[in-house]
Amino acid sequence: MSIFPRSAFGQTVFFVAGLLLINQVVSYITVTLYVFKPTFEQVNLMLAKQVKTVFIDWEEGVEVDTALSNKFFEITGIDVMTQKEAYRNGLGQAREYSLLSRSMSEQLNGSARVRISQGDPIVYWVEAPQAPGYWVRVPLTGFSETKLEFLVFYLSSIGFLSVLGGWLFARHLNRPLRALQTAASRVGVGDFSTRLVEQGSTEVIEVTKAFNQMSKGIAELESDRRLLMAGVSHDLRTPLTRIRLATEMMSDEDEYLKEGIIDDIEDMNAIIDQFIEYLRHHSSGEMHLENVNTLVEEVVHAEQQHKRVINLCLAEGTPWVVANHVALKRVLTNMIENAIKYSEGEIDVHTELDPKNKVMVIQVKDRGPGIPESELESVFEPFKQGDQARGSDGSGLGLAIIKRIVATHGGKVSLRNRAEGGLSAEVALPLAKK
Repeated sequence: MSIFPRSAFGQTVFFVAGLLLINQVVSYITVTLYVFKPTFEQVNLMLAKQVKTVFIDWEEGVEVDTALSNKFFEITGIDVMTQKEAYRNGLGQAREYSLLSRSMSEQLNGSARVRISQGDPIVYWVEAPQAPGYWVRVPLTGFSETKLEFLVFYLSSIGFLSVLGGWLFARHLNRPLRALQTAASRVGVGDFSTRLVEQGSTEVIEVTKAFNQMSKGIAELESDRRLLMAGVSHDLRTPLTRIRLATEMMSDEDEYLKEGIIDDIEDMNAIIDQFIEYLRHHSSGEMHLENVNTLVEEVVHAEQQHKRVINLCLAEGTPWVVANHVALKRVLTNMIENAIKYSEGEIDVHTELDPKNKVMVIQVKDRGPGIPESELESVFEPFKQGDQARGSDGSGLGLAIIKRIVATHGGKVSLRNRAEGGLSAEVALPLAKK
């Protein structure tokens, strides 16, 4: 799993945050090398001179003015303590700094150790090579822990505000793209009513204009196609009606021929109805809250006229979905009629609630020959039929109509062969948000 985000919004935030982080690191290194390090080196040098002054009287052959020495300790606040006394006064809580120790060693011409204890004030502890086992305590009143905390807070706040600003900028930059994604998804399921507001950068505005023009063009093309199909179906039904009337006037001697012609006319009318249904656009504006269990019960009750045993098992509760009542009934009717047409024996109709995926699943199971595994996906294509296993009657639009309607509802439809024999058609519809 890649940590690098794939969305444009995530990538923008990632890059802005990365650049700001690099900027903070470079700033920190720069301040450390060119501000703090020279400052502490200068402080270290001054302290080294003070330590030398403290231990002048430790050198042989040097006479010291005791009063002057005591006056120096009183004014500067510097103390010289044994290691035991130093630990009682906070040496144990002090942290040793190897860099400062090396610098102090160079200044004192020997091996020195430097420790710093945080507090108010900050205290320098120096063990000089002139007096091993003794520690010089030097309080630094010009530095305090509070100031360092404020500096850390300041740098952290600047970093946080910079990242927050970058996030808000990326969100503003990607908002039109998110709207474009949503509108494209709606166009994909046949909703051409969305018109995007042309805003944002110049490039995004141009893309938005192109999308609006494309959506308008597809809507006009879809309208022309439905109008053309309506005209063709009307023109076909007129001669079919005349043929039907002429057939009714045939003599009783041609009864067998008359029945064949009437059956062919009914088949042609059914095929025309399927063409119209496939081209029909079920707008999201026609959708309302529907109880899936109630809808399934209505369809199963209507299909009992085929005198086939249909076992009904409904999910508990009241599973609500946002759907077009007529369109969803068409889906259920087509699924059950396919099971009746291509199988013998009982048919099982189940509804199941899947709270994990937040979908309502409708299953129609038959005991027929099923469909070859290689054709389970292709049978959803228009005019495609599973000829080898389930016959070749009809126009081949039944499953295509089901898939198209389910897609407009934001759901999915799938087929699978049952291990015990037969086919299971499953429709998953998103549950209505509470």
